[in-house]
Amino acid sequence: MNLHTTGIIISREYLNKVKKKSFLITTFLVPVLFAALCILPSIIMLGTKESSKNIAVIDNSGIVAPVLEDSETATYTVLEGESVEKMKLSLESLGYDALLVVSPLDVEQKTLSADVYSNKPMGMDLNENLNSKINSAVEAYRIEQSGIANLKDIMKEVKANVKMHSYTLDEEGKEKVSESGVYMMVSMLLGMVIYMFITLFGGMVMSSVIEEKASRVVEVLVSSVKATELMFGKIIGVALVALTQFFLWIVLTVSIVGIVGAVSGKDLLKGADTTEIVQNVGGLSAEQSEAVTEAISDQGEMGVILSTIGNLPFGQIIICFVLFFIFGYMLYASLFAAIGSAVENEGDTQQLQIPLTIPLLLGFFIAIYAFKAPDSALVFWGSMIPFTSPIVMLARLPFGVPLWELVLSIVLLIATFIVCAWLSAKIYKVGILMFGKKSTWKDLWKWLKQK
Repeated sequence: MNLHTTGIIISREYLNKVKKKSFLITTFLVPVLFAALCILPSIIMLGTKESSKNIAVIDNSGIVAPVLEDSETATYTVLEGESVEKMKLSLESLGYDALLVVSPLDVEQKTLSADVYSNKPMGMDLNENLNSKINSAVEAYRIEQSGIANLKDIMKEVKANVKMHSYTLDEEGKEKVSESGVYMMVSMLLGMVIYMFITLFGGMVMSSVIEEKASRVVEVLVSSVKATELMFGKIIGVALVALTQFFLWIVLTVSIVGIVGAVSGKDLLKGADTTEIVQNVGGLSAEQSEAVTEAISDQGEMGVILSTIGNLPFGQIIICFVLFFIFGYMLYASLFAAIGSAVENEGDTQQLQIPLTIPLLLGFFIAIYAFKAPDSALVFWGSMIPFTSPIVMLARLPFGVPLWELVLSIVLLIATFIVCAWLSAKIYKVGILMFGKKSTWKDLWKWLKQK
């Protein structure tokens, strides 16, 4: 393979892609969307607090009304002697948003039932708050009826509320704040990004091959260069486009988030309840939320999250991301190029793409759940098998991966890429000049056996 010729093809492919309007638009639009995704949760959380509701209460039990205290989201009006059916028909005219009807107490079962009627569905938070207060009233009644002296105090003393804080130890035994929710989000983000990039740019290689073949430009090109030089030049050229775009995305996203955060970050978080913020972070249980909330109150707003992010091995993550992206992309891009050479339009690629999309999707699904058990057998083998390792291994990185596993995974990935690239080159060399026939897996097998 002539490196000079391949270099010319790489340069042509790279400049061809970066000069397109679509490249420029996505390069500057995607960071805006990423920045919005970072900032919008805070805005949405502050902007989705439910407006205050005026709730009428008909309490036939006598134990629920006393626990219904007015709050920012609800004002309760206890009614006596009113007809439920009459109230349901005139809720809006009387100025009520909802009607809470509590049944008489079932003395034997020590329970009751409750129904809420409203002209418009109530928000989930208000429903859950009402349900919690009703349950608290029933529990208090049962304690009172138990006949056991000081049972309420006894239950409070028995109930445990241990708050566990997580730390990781470095080689010198120093403690570092470690919050599993942050690791989970970083893990999922890395898995999704590498999956998106391999799929997006691998598909770009295939589309480029099909476009040149359909327009017969490839016939002119292969008369001047070898088919393998054309294939690898195209693959490497698109890889450089991907790395350029990814670098620009990072720089622009960080810049936008930094500017917006400097200008209005304090205002976004002003008045936000720390407990609400923590509880809205996906993947945290109630116990974890309480622990993180207490830690945040000790370290300052978002202190635990920032400390955990600061303790991530960014150097290792960046190096591994580049290596797994390059060789994972090269592996799939060579296979996508082979498929593109075997067809004349993208509609004919569906059947041939299935063996490639299945491993990619499998790796993606394993990566999404890798945070639950990063050292489990399924996740381990997913990070070793070359067709899934680029996605799964990156999802494991935030939780710490032994050096030998990283090296072995990369070696296996490189070796598989070399083998697949050699096989893809054989298919590409024959398929790129085949016209007028819809290729099948049987045809690809024949081309592989040709010398």
